[in-house]
Amino acid sequence: MAGQPKNGENHAFAVETRIVNGGRDPQRFDGFVNTPIVRGSTVLSPTVADLEAHTGRYSYGRRGNPSVEALEQALTDLEGGAGVVLTPSGLSAISVALLSVLEAGDHLLMVDTAYQPTRRVCDAVLRRYGIETSYYDPLAGAGIEALIRPNTRAIFMESPGSQSFEMQDVPAIVEVARRHSLTTLIDNTWATPLFFRPHDAGVDVAIQAGTKYLGGHSDLNIGTVSATDPVFRKIKLTHGDLGITVAPEDAFLATRGLRTMAVRLAHHQTAALKVAQWLAARPEVLRVMHPALEDDPGHAIWRRDFSGSSGLFSIILKPVPKAAVDAFLDSLRLFGLGYSWGGFESLAIPFDCSTYRTATRWQPGGPAVRLHIGLENVDDLIDDLAQGLEHLARVAAG
Repeated sequence: MAGQPKNGENHAFAVETRIVNGGRDPQRFDGFVNTPIVRGSTVLSPTVADLEAHTGRYSYGRRGNPSVEALEQALTDLEGGAGVVLTPSGLSAISVALLSVLEAGDHLLMVDTAYQPTRRVCDAVLRRYGIETSYYDPLAGAGIEALIRPNTRAIFMESPGSQSFEMQDVPAIVEVARRHSLTTLIDNTWATPLFFRPHDAGVDVAIQAGTKYLGGHSDLNIGTVSATDPVFRKIKLTHGDLGITVAPEDAFLATRGLRTMAVRLAHHQTAALKVAQWLAARPEVLRVMHPALEDDPGHAIWRRDFSGSSGLFSIILKPVPKAAVDAFLDSLRLFGLGYSWGGFESLAIPFDCSTYRTATRWQPGGPAVRLHIGLENVDDLIDDLAQGLEHLARVAAG
């Protein structure tokens, strides 16, 4: 098709162009712009010789099909690794990655700010298989070297933290890990590879909950694992041995979401910064946790390593009764009260990290609320937050 980059040429274009064209091959599908949804398990071979030699492009539905392959190829180009595997959720992506690089008797260093279900994988699943996890301060930087044991095999990062938004010094940690031949992994869901490319910083494994910005419409669950060689070969093997697969419909939806991700993230970024700056000036707010704000403790690292910011950040309210926080959240008309984020809609949830942090103490100084700024008109969102904070003030005043 005229204008369609040939295989291998997509890397020459800007990222906005690459996410539109990556993984597409219209000529292969009679000129259709989008790769069709292919449902199937059995793949037929023309002869016994072909069957036994696996000469076909596909061998079995679980091992891949055009719908899945299109997304894997596009993400491989975007991430810059050796390859990508897809999983049914972000948490399953984390699980596959950890199980690929760890075995019985190993020790894992896990950031204390990690997504809470990740801690369950470590404390419940990995522990059952003889893998020990130690949690470390996200601000450790190169100081993480003091925590490395003879049986330490991997370091897991998340920058920024998914609720409290501490920025990690990823290059410093990677340098330490390389000296000790450790595998490095990172949950990169907040930034996506559009705003931070972990492999460029030397990270071995980059994970996304594609449920969020990749999908972008709150209508699917999917996870992605990108890795550099030779780690990718381990991940691909474990992924296949565990029988992990995603539905072709979900792969199709994620691919469709990918095509508009740059445009959506540009709006999320601009709107979230405007809302964050407005909230920082409100008398009810103690502080705003957003690394793109100049007064954020992690701003220097964010500015050095990242090219943008997404729509997720948190605020700490000045001390008020729980009833006042509830009144604030319950009165919001444009912010849904629900988990996940990254979709077109704005969301808000209260949270408290103190119940599960172990390497650090969570003492924010007031109630914490996480906000996701969606694609609505930003002035409408600010007006909604303003009336919500008025409800908070009235209940707090008694």
